[in-house]
Amino acid sequence: MRPPRRGVSTSNAYTQAAVLAALGILITAAVYGVVALTVKADDIGLYLTRSTSAAVRRAGFGLVKGVPVLLKTLAAVGTAAMLWVGGGIIVHSLDGLGYHRPEHLIEAFAKSVEHAVIVFPAIINWLATSMVQACLGVVVGAVAIGVVKAFGGNTAVKENWEEF
Repeated sequence: MRPPRRGVSTSNAYTQAAVLAALGILITAAVYGVVALTVKADDIGLYLTRSTSAAVRRAGFGLVKGVPVLLKTLAAVGTAAMLWVGGGIIVHSLDGLGYHRPEHLIEAFAKSVEHAVIVFPAIINWLATSMVQACLGVVVGAVAIGVVKAFGGNTAVKENWEEF
């Protein structure tokens, strides 16, 4: 017979808080480290181009040429993720406030797409739900920008939005 599992969830509140804080600090440091490396990757590549080794120089040129593509890709993926998350927050918040219709409509749409496509039903359902939530995020964001532009607001914000 196996002994009962003893993990963080069965520990006291102080241990749980300490583990949560330590993980939060560790994950934050890791994320900022990856961001710092990503931002400095082209500088690292430029440094490597001055090497005497042909292979290292080639890697440096690859970084110098590849990092802008990576950053543009990250910008697009990050924007899509923010729109999706924003739409999801709106839908779930409305549901929490007692207005369940948007969430039910999205669920019904996702189910119909799931039944129409047939393959990988869970993935198709998730993709359909995410797509609608992202579209909702775009619409609400566009309306918010329009309202701020129309009715004033912070002039610094208005000046920056003129670029759009």
